[in-house]
Amino acid sequence: MEEPKRQLEIIRRGVAEIIPEEELARKLERSFAQDKPLRIKAGFDPTAPDIHLGHTVLLEKMRQFQELGHEVIFLIGDFTGMIGDPSGKSETRKPLTKEEVLNNAETYKGQVFKILDPGRTRICFNSKWLGTMSSMEMVRLGAMQTVARMLEREDFKKRFRNRQDISILEFYYPLFQAYDSVHLRADVELGGTDQKFNLLMGRTLQRKMAMEEQVIIMMPLLEGLDGVNKMSKSLGNYIGISEPAFEFVHGEATGMFPKIMRVPDQLIERYYELLSHISPEELNALKEELKDEKTDTREIKKRLAMELAARYHGPEQAQRAKGEYEAIIEKRSVALGEAIMPILRVSGSGRSNINWLPQVMKETELAKSTSEAMRLIKQGGVKVNDEQWSDPDRKLDFNVDYVVKVGKRKMVKVRIEP
Repeated sequence: MEEPKRQLEIIRRGVAEIIPEEELARKLERSFAQDKPLRIKAGFDPTAPDIHLGHTVLLEKMRQFQELGHEVIFLIGDFTGMIGDPSGKSETRKPLTKEEVLNNAETYKGQVFKILDPGRTRICFNSKWLGTMSSMEMVRLGAMQTVARMLEREDFKKRFRNRQDISILEFYYPLFQAYDSVHLRADVELGGTDQKFNLLMGRTLQRKMAMEEQVIIMMPLLEGLDGVNKMSKSLGNYIGISEPAFEFVHGEATGMFPKIMRVPDQLIERYYELLSHISPEELNALKEELKDEKTDTREIKKRLAMELAARYHGPEQAQRAKGEYEAIIEKRSVALGEAIMPILRVSGSGRSNINWLPQVMKETELAKSTSEAMRLIKQGGVKVNDEQWSDPDRKLDFNVDYVVKVGKRKMVKVRIEP
């Protein structure tokens, strides 16, 4: 086990806030002196089946605690997941069925061990204790907090002011999450900055039940590819940990590697700090490198893309993704593009103008309509076999392979068959 001072230095990395830090320092010192690991808890409601890089910010911090020798508790909120965390929500969430929650939970378990060590991870389901509470125990739990205290929470306050519904069940959510910490006797609880109210509630309940209060470590919310909003599947700005390292979808290069290359430059340092496994010394060197205006940020992004693709897909797939990205996106190599892309066959079947380029672009989903395709061609944004086409009336030959490219990333290999 590392010295407490060194542990604290590692734990601080990327953290938004520690409440209170001096208590964490004391816990680490006691743990080191007694050779007794701390219990680190992080809860995940399985309300969606896919994990993206935004979710892994917490998982990476859990991994750090594991490597420092502490006990990590991956808590699956199968009970609370049927309520849905109201944090940041402007309306009551639709509850999930037990079957949906359990299916998502199984998917979670299969993904988190790409980050956490399964041999050193304790998995718990909070239905084990919350699902067996008697009605009187529920009443006593509710009596531990007031409505006035609940309405201090910003999202509840806004909804109350706007005369929007707040269910009693939603008031119970922070209490259930807090009771998880009581039941597990958590020394530390991890959560996002949007979870502050719920995390503090855990300290409150532990204190009321004459237990040592947990320390709260809050991690920042990772912005998505738009550079503004929190990474979210619903916003389409996410990078999933299970998506391929590199693939073509509707003529566009996508997957983990190309998406990381699209991360806005101003977020590179943040992504490294929260997602990379490089040492603190290497991170400091990277920060200095980014201060130099001559630094090629693409190469820095490639290093991160390689690291993450290798972590989730293996070194071989990561190297292949890098080669494909450089050949297709950077060097615009038609030859390699032909080797990677499947041929899309467009059959004439008696249709006229099937080999007309705007029609081909519509058929292969490079454009939504022939009019949009014509506009793209006139603007010089379309290449056929690496040759720029500006005449929208040109037609492709039958039974010949073509690589049609729109912009920097969208491309298909197509053969027109009469």
